[in-house]
Amino acid sequence: VQLQASGGGLVQAGGSLRLSCAASGRTLTGYAMGWFRQAPGKEREFVATMAWRTGTFYADSVKGRFTISREFAKNTVDLQMNGLRPEDTAVYLCAVSRTMATMREYGGADSWGKGTLVTVSS
Repeated sequence: VQLQASGGGLVQAGGSLRLSCAASGRTLTGYAMGWFRQAPGKEREFVATMAWRTGTFYADSVKGRFTISREFAKNTVDLQMNGLRPEDTAVYLCAVSRTMATMREYGGADSWGKGTLVTVSS
C-alpha cells in the first residue's frame, strides 16, 4: 500500500492544521490507520490511531487537542490538530497496521508514508 500525506506547514502556537493521508494500492478493510511523528534529533513517536470502524487511541501528549478521523470509502485518514505547541513540531507520518495495538503499544506499522512537516512557532 502507498500512503501520501499532505497538509503540513508553518503555524503559530495556538493555531490549527489539518493533515490528510490517502492510501492506494490495496483495500484497507479491517486495517487500522494512524499517525506518528518524528522531531529533529528524536525518535519516532506514536500520535493517534483509529480502528477499521470504531475505536480511537491518542498519545497523552495530544489528547484533547488532536482528533483522528477516517473516510473508509476513500481510504483516507485525517488528523485535526488544534492548540498547536512548539513541541508539536515534527515530520508527521501516516501509517497502516492490522491492529491498533501494533501502533499504540509497539510503535510499529505494516506500511509507512513519507511524512509531512509541521512547524509550530512560538
